[in-house]
Amino acid sequence: MKINAPVALVTGGRRGIGRGIVWRLADEGFDIVINDLFDDDAMRETIDGVEARGRKCAIALGDIAALDQQDDFVNRAWQAFGRIDTLVNNAGVSVLSRGDLLDVSVESYDRNLDVNLRGPFFLTQRFARRMMDIPDPEHYRSIVCISSTSADTVSINRGEYCISKAGLSMMVRLFATRLAAHGIAVHEIRPGIIRTDMTAVSAANFDERIREGLTPIRRWGTPDDIGSAVAALAVGTFSFSTGSAFELDGGMHINRF
Repeated sequence: MKINAPVALVTGGRRGIGRGIVWRLADEGFDIVINDLFDDDAMRETIDGVEARGRKCAIALGDIAALDQQDDFVNRAWQAFGRIDTLVNNAGVSVLSRGDLLDVSVESYDRNLDVNLRGPFFLTQRFARRMMDIPDPEHYRSIVCISSTSADTVSINRGEYCISKAGLSMMVRLFATRLAAHGIAVHEIRPGIIRTDMTAVSAANFDERIREGLTPIRRWGTPDDIGSAVAALAVGTFSFSTGSAFELDGGMHINRF
């Protein structure tokens, strides 16, 4: 057990992809700060999993989209273990309802942009400043953003979601360029079809499309698939990389004839 373990903050970390990330980071020796909206049974299960892996876990509840609350949230997250070495911008939402692009509501558009892009932008800004203030960091430092294959794949029945993820992709490249001189890498992971509560409503449709060859690797992705990739980035496995997008989509992004 590492005495001075690296510390990761995972937003939206209590279930789904977030839980997969939390547990894989714990496997790699990270102590964890979990951000989410609720401290419920799902949160307790995730924390139990961290502790079963021999690591420490703290909670910093808060809505990343509420910018007026971010300073308090950042303070609590940072103070839990005295620093953050890896920030994982994982929290996100989907559209309120799928439908015609011409019928997208202002409410759904704003919700997607606020949670998926605006919140992570200013959260990253706040943590980057704190990271830059540490002159001689003990651990490899990184910021990992969980984007989506929708960052560059058109889905006209959820346009607001695609726009938010495309913006997040550009955000990664911007912060990667700004922070490289300070030894902070910034990465993007683009999950494809991952089996979570969020995708459960479309499970039957995706089951059929995967069987028909939607993805060259004909299976659903899992939260552990994403967690494994985040952990590899967070420990510095790809230390000569920054600003890159890693496609974890079963090959769905490949242009096929």
